[in-house]
Amino acid sequence: MRQGSGGDGRAVDRRHLVSRKNKPEPGGRQAFGTHSHEGLCADTKWRGRIVIMRAMPHRWKPNVTVAAVVEQEGRFLLVEEDTSDGLRLNNPAGHLDPGESPEQACVREVLEETAYDFTATALVGIYLNRFTRSRTGDDITYLRFAFAGTLGAHHAWRTLDDGIVRTVWMTPDELRSCADRHRSPLVMRCIEDYLAGQRHPVGMIHTDASVLRGS
Repeated sequence: MRQGSGGDGRAVDRRHLVSRKNKPEPGGRQAFGTHSHEGLCADTKWRGRIVIMRAMPHRWKPNVTVAAVVEQEGRFLLVEEDTSDGLRLNNPAGHLDPGESPEQACVREVLEETAYDFTATALVGIYLNRFTRSRTGDDITYLRFAFAGTLGAHHAWRTLDDGIVRTVWMTPDELRSCADRHRSPLVMRCIEDYLAGQRHPVGMIHTDASVLRGS
């Protein structure tokens, strides 16, 4: 760490010093240069002083996931997966990867976990859920985008994702009767919202081209 004197004998971290050339013109607003931080007020009057910037604190972020709600003849497609808490039921679901939209992530996850092609036809809902891992005690929050859709070709030659034991088709009543085996409360909540007719256009989720660039 490069340090110097703050004028009163205290050490000053020069990485957080604001350049004097950024001071405002008389009566004007602060003109931020390359060393500015968003935490500063644009109306700050420097009066020629050196200002020590506070470091940006760690920002909490949820884990973004996607899930598919697929119904055929009154039954829903689920996956049975091996977890640290034993075998659990989940919608075909997984994490959003860099360089893809939520819709693309859902198509990929369905293929990887069930070996089916998937076409998203509607957004069922956006859900927030907090979860504590029983083995590690990790406190995790998930932000889930759930899509309704239809299945296409089945690629029986594909090996299912790690941890996925098999795919199963279950009625709503069968699912309600085994809530203790659900991976999270969102498994049933997504299906209940689907059964209630909740649908939103897939296009309401906008993914900027900058996300997909280089993917």
